[in-house]
Amino acid sequence: MSTSPQTETKAELSSGPGSPADAARTNRWYLSSAPIVSALLHLCMPMAAAMIVGAIYNLINAGFIGSLGNTALLAAVTLGSPILVLVMGVGNVFGVGGGALVSRLLGGAERDPSQAATIKRVASYSLWGSVVVGAVVGVIGLVFLSPLVSLLGADTSVAAPTSAFVGVLLGFVPVLAAAVCLEQLVRAEGAAKQVMVALILSAVANLALDALFILVLNWGVAGAALATGLANLVVVTYFVVWLTRNSEHVSLSPRWFTLASSVQKPVLGVGVGTLLQSAFLIVTALVLNNLAAACGEGPLAAMGVAVRIAQVPEFLLMGVTLGVLPLLAYSYGKGDGARFGSALRASAITVGAVALLAATLVLCFRDQVFTLFVADESVLAIGVVVLAAQLIAMIANGFTGLITSLFQATGRALPATIMSAAQGVLFIPVVIAGSIWFGLAGIIWALTVTEVAVLTVGVVLCVALAPALKRGLAEGSAERAEEALEIAAA
Repeated sequence: MSTSPQTETKAELSSGPGSPADAARTNRWYLSSAPIVSALLHLCMPMAAAMIVGAIYNLINAGFIGSLGNTALLAAVTLGSPILVLVMGVGNVFGVGGGALVSRLLGGAERDPSQAATIKRVASYSLWGSVVVGAVVGVIGLVFLSPLVSLLGADTSVAAPTSAFVGVLLGFVPVLAAAVCLEQLVRAEGAAKQVMVALILSAVANLALDALFILVLNWGVAGAALATGLANLVVVTYFVVWLTRNSEHVSLSPRWFTLASSVQKPVLGVGVGTLLQSAFLIVTALVLNNLAAACGEGPLAAMGVAVRIAQVPEFLLMGVTLGVLPLLAYSYGKGDGARFGSALRASAITVGAVALLAATLVLCFRDQVFTLFVADESVLAIGVVVLAAQLIAMIANGFTGLITSLFQATGRALPATIMSAAQGVLFIPVVIAGSIWFGLAGIIWALTVTEVAVLTVGVVLCVALAPALKRGLAEGSAERAEEALEIAAA
């Protein structure tokens, strides 16, 4: 599930500090004065923890399915992954856009209390918009399930389990989209702890239901999809109860639903950007899965497991690179070059250290790690190679994410967009060319080549923009620091 720590930070900043004794605990203090290490821990740990929970769940879920000893089931889950990306895209269209608008309105309400009345309409539009669009997507997917499964890359050997997995997921699309949307609305309230609690509850419920449906009832991948849907229902229930009891301004009642342009335009204006990012991921996954499926269910299963293993350190790095964004934005806006440089260096060292340590440990014990999920020797042989390629790509991706956050924090929209789009734009021709020239090996290493190429683009852009960034720091002020946070929130 996608996140927006910068929105969360702005919402928290909208509540001014209380007593002087509490001042050191506010985000403002962490942004402006706290030691860099303390600031990074405060800003990055909630984000990283929430993302790690999801990554670990995906890993354990693969273990449950892998324990059945059927590579076709692992392949089916891999082929169905674009559906989850689609659902997240639908939820984030309304959640990210709605959360950003709610956060801005909360800040504006301090100056003009009348703005608070609009928050109810934004929240209701966001939630019920995601539910309705999710229902439409789910129904269309179920009606065209067979051609959809073929589009995902399933051949006759994996068509049945893929249909079972995707079919159940499509039935839960409104719930899944609502869960993603509500997460963003809760973040807009500055409630990072509640988001972490909900994600942990979801993971625990998912694992318990996986054990019941897969190991006890033998429902296979359909059981895994059902567990995912019901666990997200737990998340929706938790968020609805929390917002109803604790939010002063947010209302999820359908009676506040509106199609007014003053609500739709800012919500969709921000949210559509996240949908385009999801579209890149979906197209990339479809191309990769179809090429890999042509090589057999073994390579497809190996790629699915390897990606889940590499996701654990990769999501941790994303927590660092996204979490540091508000600190970079505030320091740049204020013109505090020393703090800006210290934050950038510290986050780069953290990314490098975590990436290298994780890659070294997993590569050293790759055979032992992979055998926890797959017993088939042929799949294992391919899997360790895929895992090596994924981990090397993860190192490059960590620094790419940091460079993207740097551009976003300094208001460089075009370079940030180039970095965000470059992976999808470059990956498709690279993987197709790799498949033609090198077969399976070309498919496996395509992501690594792409990530290194994107990182190279980022370094070139950094060098080219260095003089402009120095001028921007020299023009900083306290007022511009607040403006930078506004830009980061949006």
